[in-house]
Amino acid sequence: MIDLDLDMRQYDCPFIDTTDDVDVGFSAVQWQLDTDAAKLETRLIAKAGSRGALDDGLRALRAHPNMANCYILSKRDNVAEIGTKIEQTNAMRTIQRNGGYITGPFRIENGRERWHVGFDADDDEDRTLAELERHNDFSVENRDRVGPSTLFDLLEHSESAMSLLEGCRSLTETERETFEVASREGYYETPRETTLEELADHFDISKTAVSMNLRRSERKVLEAAMGAIDRMDDDERL
Repeated sequence: MIDLDLDMRQYDCPFIDTTDDVDVGFSAVQWQLDTDAAKLETRLIAKAGSRGALDDGLRALRAHPNMANCYILSKRDNVAEIGTKIEQTNAMRTIQRNGGYITGPFRIENGRERWHVGFDADDDEDRTLAELERHNDFSVENRDRVGPSTLFDLLEHSESAMSLLEGCRSLTETERETFEVASREGYYETPRETTLEELADHFDISKTAVSMNLRRSERKVLEAAMGAIDRMDDDERL
């Protein structure tokens, strides 16, 4: 199976047009493409910079000519869970017509979408990408050819992967930034290419504060990794 990550801009998508105009982003949780009715039904999380921006985004989404239905399932502050039904876009139709598969959820922000698309054959992929170029703007961010054994391994250990992902998501913005800068600057290399004092200067805080931020981020990531390893061991025993 050929797996592509596409950075996509469609010119007939309600979500893209809305994120172009309003500070709001959408993440698809559940989705179903009805090819007979030529419609895509989705459950999404909408998150905006403020409550007012969320309201503006939802109004713009409802008013889009390609939006068939849009309703709120739950809402709190600047986040809402919504249900939508949109007209099938050119990109969806092109992928489906050429034997491709939309294999992962959508993420839409700042007028762009991240798509995960699969193909069984190189010819299907080449034909689809050539047709997509006529009516869409996109770039291939990543391409993998996944064999059956690799795919089985991914599916078998999906809970382990989710455990690790949730651990990374638990990092605060400060913890994540400190961890990323320390890694990028070589703090974890042997010998170290940067010091706590240099990191403290970078963030304009004390060495103690940098050390605490690093320890918290390290602990969260390590606990998530150990939890993922435990689940992998359980899966293999089963």
